[in-house]
Amino acid sequence: MKDVGMKPETLRSATATTSFYAPGHCLTRIAERDTEKGDPQASARIAGILAAKRTDELLPLCHPLPIHAAEVHFTVEAERVLIEAEVHTIGPTGVEMEALTAASMAALTLYDMLKPYAEPEELAIGDTRLLDKTGGKSHFKRTLKKPLSACVLMVSDPVADGHKPDTAGRKVAEGLEKAGFEPLNYQVLPDDEARVGEALDTAIASGTHLIITVGGTGIGPKDRVVETVEPLLTTPMPGLMEAARAFGQRRTPYAVLSRGVSGFANNSLALTFPGSRTGAQETLAALLPSIVHVLEIHQRFASHAG
Repeated sequence: MKDVGMKPETLRSATATTSFYAPGHCLTRIAERDTEKGDPQASARIAGILAAKRTDELLPLCHPLPIHAAEVHFTVEAERVLIEAEVHTIGPTGVEMEALTAASMAALTLYDMLKPYAEPEELAIGDTRLLDKTGGKSHFKRTLKKPLSACVLMVSDPVADGHKPDTAGRKVAEGLEKAGFEPLNYQVLPDDEARVGEALDTAIASGTHLIITVGGTGIGPKDRVVETVEPLLTTPMPGLMEAARAFGQRRTPYAVLSRGVSGFANNSLALTFPGSRTGAQETLAALLPSIVHVLEIHQRFASHAG
């Protein structure tokens, strides 16, 4: 089963369709909602909705998801009934399989209710496919259309002194490279406000599109990264780090201890990540779609202004 624990929850939807083929007198019964077992459309609708809610029990590697809405529609045509199933959720993975399962189960229910009125070879189910889906990686991009520059500043005395490997800053840098950020400047700095301030000033002056500090967001006496970055912000964007803390809070109660801030420092988007590897990875996972989106918007504004 695929691990989706590091994927942010988003509003997702999917629509699937399938066809139930039957002779004309059977289609008439469906249109008139008349079989010995009752209304075929009503029964197939309920069966489809229930199937969407229980898809994870039917497909062995499918994730359980909260189904916030599900509906099944029927269109009786000359040779078939067109079945369309729509499913919505807020979760870390999509509901394509739920929609496909709902449509298929609705078709099977029609088959079961109409089989007394036709020969086996006269009934068929086919043309099952996904019509559309929204809310996943195709909707909320995690990679840039065009490369943008980035700078990762790992701020830690133990790492700078060589007493501890950098597992947090490196992971952030690797994640940004996968997202299409280049060139990428990676530095390790001690917990020194002056050194960190100089590195930030240099990155901002050179027009670096994205600046991420890693570490120094806690409550220790040397945790002064927030105090160094915050005065440089010309356009604060507190929602970014609020989202990161909310994402982390669902995974550890200690996520609220990060004092991270975020916003634009002139033309550079600056964010302050926590110094633990897990905290840094979770923050990047939570924010990467927003980072990509806001930087691409900012680049459009900048090009129009130019």
